[in-house]
Amino acid sequence: MDMRPSPRQQELMDRAYKLAIERFAPRAAQHDRDASFPIEDYADLHAAGLLALCVPEKYGGLGADFETYCLVAEQIARGNASTALTYNMHALTMLMMGPLMTGLELPPEVGERHEELSARRYREGVEHGVFYGQPHSEPVESGSADQLQAGGRRFGTRAEQVDGGYLVNGRKFFVSLAGAAQYYATPALLVGDGPWEERTLYLAIPRDASGVEFTGEWDPLGMRATVSQDMMLKDVWVPADAEILPPGVFGKLYQRRPHLFLGFSATFLGLMQAAYDVTIAYLTGQVPGAPGLQEEAPARGYAVAEMLFTLEATRALYYRAISEERLDPPVDRIQRARAAHVQVQRAVVQLTAEAIRVCGGRAILKRYPLERYYRDARASAVMRPWTQDIATQQAWETALASVRSAAPVGQPTTRRA
Repeated sequence: MDMRPSPRQQELMDRAYKLAIERFAPRAAQHDRDASFPIEDYADLHAAGLLALCVPEKYGGLGADFETYCLVAEQIARGNASTALTYNMHALTMLMMGPLMTGLELPPEVGERHEELSARRYREGVEHGVFYGQPHSEPVESGSADQLQAGGRRFGTRAEQVDGGYLVNGRKFFVSLAGAAQYYATPALLVGDGPWEERTLYLAIPRDASGVEFTGEWDPLGMRATVSQDMMLKDVWVPADAEILPPGVFGKLYQRRPHLFLGFSATFLGLMQAAYDVTIAYLTGQVPGAPGLQEEAPARGYAVAEMLFTLEATRALYYRAISEERLDPPVDRIQRARAAHVQVQRAVVQLTAEAIRVCGGRAILKRYPLERYYRDARASAVMRPWTQDIATQQAWETALASVRSAAPVGQPTTRRA
């Protein structure tokens, strides 16, 4: 088993890392203080070709798959975790339009229309730097949960079919890139009869469409530069060509490609690496004003080794999990994906906290990035659809389910979780 990135993947990772360190990192602290969106980072991503990372090559993109996206996002997070987290939303929108639909059976005319509409969106990104937000979340107290295994709520937003398009009404919250993205890839449920999954829509809502409003104070603990406000949709009309995915496909993807939910984890893995790197630099006198190891060298050295062990063990599990992404994965792979996701969620908090302890009291000062890393890390456990609690509950329920195959211990089962 060789878990090393391919030469092409490594080249893209190096490109992203260079951008992150030289361009994103110097701006990150100011955007964190101001809770402002790093729009300059997106201009740099476009100029470097990385905004089109997951756009098929035939449309001028780099043709990256989900695994490659995760590897690149990890590097971006080493410069600014908020940039990486919002980049996830744009990149996944591109992936859902293309590679992640592979294997879904669609009528030929539906597939052809989707290809035509997607080509237009791809070209906007490649040529003009257009990017997408993903307002997927809705307040759980505002209605019943979706009929999706992922849990949570996305389809309290309703779309009524009208002449030439849809009339959309709803409320989304924690909408990252609020007011910054040109379009928002918005789940909505078509009003009418028919199977629930077949009525799931995924619509491109323009930022400046009539009836769209971003509201609410944004002054959070961490991930401040994501600018994740509420998005109100009041009688918003969009044409039928606003369908990012054919009707019903969004529901199918969420049910049949659960590794999608690992996309966020790449950001927090990169944040772990950033915290480790700064700790080493701090303790070895490479950070201006840092006192170095001093007399506690043995104790701090042991802690550094433990940080390294945590980082590498977490990365190894995560890399294996993303390498197993596929349509309709067997239950053992889904369980491993949950394990990898929760391991990242736990480890990023542990490692960023330990970095501050090891570096000492000055590390809590805002002139150093460690306190920002720690605050950003706290978001990992509460991000849907796989919050730490949801992923943990699904893991033990699957493991203990009475309907589970009676295969011998250690043998994989093909039953879906």
